[in-house]
Amino acid sequence: MPQELNYWLTTVQMPTSPAQPLPESADVAIIGTGFTGLSAALSLAKRGAKVVVLESETIGWGASSRNAGMVLTGMKLGVNKLISMYGRELTRRMYAASLETIDAVERIVTGENIACDFARTGHLEVACKQAHFDDYARQVEVIAREFNHQLRVVPRDQLRSEIGSDIYYGGMVDEISVGLNPARYVAGLGCAAMRVGAQICERTKLQSVNRDSKNGAPGFKLTTSRGSFWARSVLVGTSGYTGAATPALRKKIIPIGSFIITTEVLPEALARELSPRNRQIYDSKNYIHYYRLTPDNRMLFGGRAAFFPENDHTIRKSAEILRLGMIDVYPQLRDTKVEYVWGGTLDFCFDIMPHAGQIDGVYFAVGYAGHGVAMATYQGQKMAEWIADGKTDNPFAEIPFPGAPLGLYNGKPWFLPFAGAYYKVLDWVL
Repeated sequence: MPQELNYWLTTVQMPTSPAQPLPESADVAIIGTGFTGLSAALSLAKRGAKVVVLESETIGWGASSRNAGMVLTGMKLGVNKLISMYGRELTRRMYAASLETIDAVERIVTGENIACDFARTGHLEVACKQAHFDDYARQVEVIAREFNHQLRVVPRDQLRSEIGSDIYYGGMVDEISVGLNPARYVAGLGCAAMRVGAQICERTKLQSVNRDSKNGAPGFKLTTSRGSFWARSVLVGTSGYTGAATPALRKKIIPIGSFIITTEVLPEALARELSPRNRQIYDSKNYIHYYRLTPDNRMLFGGRAAFFPENDHTIRKSAEILRLGMIDVYPQLRDTKVEYVWGGTLDFCFDIMPHAGQIDGVYFAVGYAGHGVAMATYQGQKMAEWIADGKTDNPFAEIPFPGAPLGLYNGKPWFLPFAGAYYKVLDWVL
């Protein structure tokens, strides 16, 4: 049985914040020390703002250290779907932003000298059905024409140059995407934010946020497990871990479990056979699998093995489900030992889109749907600009942010088993 342990955390010493009392006041209070919160904290502190970051656990504890380390272009929905929903102009701006997210991560990694195995290896989407592959050509044509961005279709008879598996109908490559070690990246972000003066308060759970004035200035009183303080502005970046302290936002977010296994270190020849170009790889299903080689040549294989957020039961169950999925893709790994299994919680919105804006005066950025390494970093910076400058050009703040149909949702996802069954049927039918 593999260890129930996040492999990435074995590769880094996570930073801890110095023990400090809560201040009486701050310019900006940020909730969450993931990519969103720390990217915003770094940007705001560099502008001279007094920033306090609240974290109910420890730095990077949530999805930011638990993901596959894929820094991907694009969004969860295909471009034709996006155009039908939002029109060409707004879709162009959102797609351009998705490309900019990759550069945003690279600038931080370079500028802050974060050793996180950043490598522009590109990503490969593989088609599980012929109809999925047929759609790739249409996507590539639209993306080239509308967004001036080049992707490449890989026919089935050439797919062995990209992946050591014969089960797919072809692929689509984007050379811009990146692989990195997410735990090292979020640790570096935390260190960088503290270095420029942001105060990070670990083990400090937000209990409530209420409008309150201080010396005539409008702002918010934040009540936490360690006491209260006042802040002029508040940014929530808690994604799938959004809690009861921000109920209006929680009702718009669906927390979904995603799980990962990692093998023992593979021989170099086998690693190159499995992924000749070291791509970040994911398939075309709704019930998605995603996989890649780690920097030390382990196969990391993840997916929605269980829709419920992580716990001991779902992690153990997921380990065997994912191992069978991995062997289906790569029969070469049938006798390979799986050494680690862990889970994390993603945030999906009801329209499967990223969202940014304000609810009751509180800023937020959420809804990354598995594209969070890149998009969360970018959104942290855009939200920092908005808070500091009072205006924004963030296209994800301009789209409607739907809640549950008929309001039948209070933040506790009772419908996940039904959603999981629904998507499995879609993958079978479509």
